[in-house]
Amino acid sequence: MKFSEIIHQFGDITTSNSLITNPAQDIDITGVAAIDEAITGTISYVEGSKFVSLINKTNASALILPEDPTLQTQAQERGIAWVSTKEPKLLFAQVLTLFYQPYRPSPEIHPTAVIHPTAKIGNDVYIGPHAVVQERVEIGNYAIIHPNVVIYPDVKIGDRTTLHANCTIHERSQIGADCVVHSGAVIGAEGFGFVPTRTGWFKMEQSGYTVLEDGVEIGCNSAVDRPAVGETRIGKYTKIDNLVQIGHGCQIGMGCAIAGQAGMAGGVQVGNRVILAGQVGVANQVKIGDGAIASAQTGIHSDVPPKEIVSGTPAIPHKIYLKVSAITSRLPDMYQAFKRSQRQ
Repeated sequence: MKFSEIIHQFGDITTSNSLITNPAQDIDITGVAAIDEAITGTISYVEGSKFVSLINKTNASALILPEDPTLQTQAQERGIAWVSTKEPKLLFAQVLTLFYQPYRPSPEIHPTAVIHPTAKIGNDVYIGPHAVVQERVEIGNYAIIHPNVVIYPDVKIGDRTTLHANCTIHERSQIGADCVVHSGAVIGAEGFGFVPTRTGWFKMEQSGYTVLEDGVEIGCNSAVDRPAVGETRIGKYTKIDNLVQIGHGCQIGMGCAIAGQAGMAGGVQVGNRVILAGQVGVANQVKIGDGAIASAQTGIHSDVPPKEIVSGTPAIPHKIYLKVSAITSRLPDMYQAFKRSQRQ
């Protein structure tokens, strides 16, 4: 595919007058690659000036660059075709779709799949080998149910949703359109609900619902639990990484990103466009405001205001955390100075 053909497929970009280094001989692009692994014929991208050294070394034939004249000049001097945009990574992600599409099986119901007679299956659905679809399940049009998926009774699954191999969807879960649930994930299993007694623990039955709104993605081996009453809800377009625990009764807003090994206890309320980095832990009933960010391994024990960036355990504003970290590295010297002053 010609470089100019690739770029003109995507309209939301800002190009310079030198879109192609040699317009008379428009180059062929055969694939995409990371800038430090690129070979002739591939297109790559950089996001800022810290990648200057990589532009000098790369073998890429074309680059997607930020609106940085220095980087653009550097690429042109090396004879690399380039295009500039405010969001290089986004454009690269769009270009990647021209060279790779994930595996999508043709519609069919495999003869080894077990489907209850009361289940309602939409048009052009794929249900793979040994999948189990139980009573009163509803599956929308163009859905993909990969092998060994188990869907409990009274589940609803929207159009074009994909359930990858070996995931489990428990009773009365509701999954919207265009969702993806990856292998090993469990949606709607019983929340951790036990009431202490004099002789041990009394199990509180988890009779609620689990709802994934449209466009939600759940990573491998993650769990979204159902509550005793009410619902656990994941808002539209929220993306959840592998090995994440969402406790019973949590309410997560739209457009959030939750990274691997994060976990939240029951009843947590997360606003819209919140980012939780890896291994963030959130205590019971905590509220996190819209646009807040928690850096890796943050322990959140109290409410976080909207747009706040927090770090550390217990969580504190990130700017204060950086000051504390700087002081912590000096503690041995400070302690020795303190001991000397005591002796004096």
